[in-house]
Amino acid sequence: MNTMKRITQTMLTVVVAGFFMIVTAASFASQCAAVAPFNELKPVGKTRLQVWFWDVYDAELRTETGAYTDEAQQRALQLSYLRDIKAKDLVDTTAEEWERLQITITADHQQWLNRLQEMWPNVTEGDCITLVETNEGHAQFFGPEGELGVIESAQFTDDFLAIWLDKNSRFKSERNELIGAQ
Repeated sequence: MNTMKRITQTMLTVVVAGFFMIVTAASFASQCAAVAPFNELKPVGKTRLQVWFWDVYDAELRTETGAYTDEAQQRALQLSYLRDIKAKDLVDTTAEEWERLQITITADHQQWLNRLQEMWPNVTEGDCITLVETNEGHAQFFGPEGELGVIESAQFTDDFLAIWLDKNSRFKSERNELIGAQ
């Protein structure tokens, strides 16, 4: 009888643990799924950024057509973070990547970086930050709690997305996966 009781308790533990794993995974996914303008676009590609031994984020690019071209079309990029990162580090990395791409940091760029610092939250594992390009070419950002804000500049949108989409992007293999070239 004792053996049967232990088997039953073990099975119950496995079922409960499995349920909590599913609920936890669903809650992480739901932090990304709620961005309606992103979900209205068609997937182009996905990738995972890994630096050394660390998974940093999963990225997904979407467009109106489901294809990426250099021609003007609505674009959206969603980053699902796989680790905790401070907002300041995200903003500093944005500036570093612009410099690496030889994008001159003008007074406008500095204002945009300041605006990102005010707008973006510190991210924790499972959080998403989503950029959706508006019809005007502006960058509308969303986070786990909803809309974070808008940067009303098509130049900002192009320069920001260049970090991932430019042919000289730091992570070429991931860029190619994102734009559907691989």
